[in-house]
Amino acid sequence: QAATPMLAETDPQAGALGYKADATKVDKAKFPKYAAGQLCNNCALYQGKAADAAGGCPLFAGKQIAGKGWCSAWAKKA
Repeated sequence: QAATPMLAETDPQAGALGYKADATKVDKAKFPKYAAGQLCNNCALYQGKAADAAGGCPLFAGKQIAGKGWCSAWAKKA
């Protein structure tokens, strides 16, 4: 079985949500709600384990997102 491909920042859905594989590169002018420390791996939507380099996300079906990434749908994990 082929590995699930990584989500590209150029993907239309990724662009719509401001996804960055490296959260430190988020455009803070465009996404003022971004705060340091918000990462895919501590988001409620992240389907991987916190220690995983990448994991699934229901917003990007069939793609893997970077654990150290971020998008504007970030929600604090309970």
